[in-house]
Amino acid sequence: MIKDYFTISYKEIRRKKLRSWLTLIGIIIGISAVISLILLGSGLKNAIESQAQGLGSDKLLITAKGNPLTPGLSTDAVKITTKDQDVVDRVSGVKKTSTFSFTTAQIDFNDNVRYFPIFGSPTDPEERKLIGESQNYDIGQGRSFNKGEKFKAVLGFSHLDKNLFGKAAQLGDSILVNGHKFKVIGFMEKIGSPPDDQSVTIPLEIYSDIFETGDERGMIIAQVGAGEDATKIGQDVKKALRKHRNQKEGKEDFNVQTPEDLLGTFNIILDMVQAVLIGIAGISLVVGGVGIMNTMYTSVLERTKQVGIIKSLGAKNSQVLALFIVESGFYGLGGGIVGIIVGVAIAKFVELVFKLAVGPAFLLIKIDPLLLIGALTFSFVIGTLSGIAPAYQASKMKPVDSLRYE
Repeated sequence: MIKDYFTISYKEIRRKKLRSWLTLIGIIIGISAVISLILLGSGLKNAIESQAQGLGSDKLLITAKGNPLTPGLSTDAVKITTKDQDVVDRVSGVKKTSTFSFTTAQIDFNDNVRYFPIFGSPTDPEERKLIGESQNYDIGQGRSFNKGEKFKAVLGFSHLDKNLFGKAAQLGDSILVNGHKFKVIGFMEKIGSPPDDQSVTIPLEIYSDIFETGDERGMIIAQVGAGEDATKIGQDVKKALRKHRNQKEGKEDFNVQTPEDLLGTFNIILDMVQAVLIGIAGISLVVGGVGIMNTMYTSVLERTKQVGIIKSLGAKNSQVLALFIVESGFYGLGGGIVGIIVGVAIAKFVELVFKLAVGPAFLLIKIDPLLLIGALTFSFVIGTLSGIAPAYQASKMKPVDSLRYE
């Protein structure tokens, strides 16, 4: 008997192919949207976690509140300076520190003028190494600065593309930064972020002269000693900076964060955005459920005589109820299977586009079998629940009335 439930339901769905596919569309759209959004959201999280792991758990990032990476743009803005770096350096447990600055400036190359991010990086190898570790910057071609070098520049990966300035930059070329001439000595590896890949890095000393920032810095990076608790050292750094800047606890005009802190902030934002998007996508599942219910009501009306016949042959109300519920469950199950395939395909396609356009650093999709099983189960439940009311109506039909139905 149980086999008959599935056989009859399957044959009925196949008999009305066009209507069946139209019924499935709502479920397919809803499940595919939910699956693709969850996979893309988790893909962003995976990429961010990978980047955070690359930073290492032994780093502290110190920035000014409200103006973290653009020193010199406003005389009223909160500033982080080399004096703050000296304070951080003296905190017990801090192994070494480094600083860099960042702004946007005019770049002249090949008789073309563009505006790109400019980094000011120290020429001291140890300080530069610390920045490279914390920002995931690596030299792809050429070299970085030697200690004390001045008018030299390291360009982002995108400068190797002729479309940026109408000509691909090469080692030994000269570029102008705000009218100052620099010789290209290296290119960064591809990062995947357009601002980073289009950036120009120059020695911090020259950066300070060109942009008149003095001892102001965009960020201080501190590395804690081996075996030290970065969170505890971070609190000690906050305490030392509060004393140096004469500020009360909770009223600081600076931030001290570990990579884990940044990761947590990103994850909270991503979770909120993802929840909203999945909620919107869930509306499609509700619409799909209504579609299944409508189809099942129509099917009940079309098969009124059939219900009368099987009831007259001895079928119980519960058996008629189960027959129609199994059929509606099939709709949910079929829509879920197709929706999962479509959703995974969409997510993998977006991942491929990201890799080709900006590199693999920002999206890392991993297929979770539990997610697919959960989505399929949910889809089946939606289909089953949508068929309960029509199935109940069919089960309550009287054989005599059903056989007379035209």
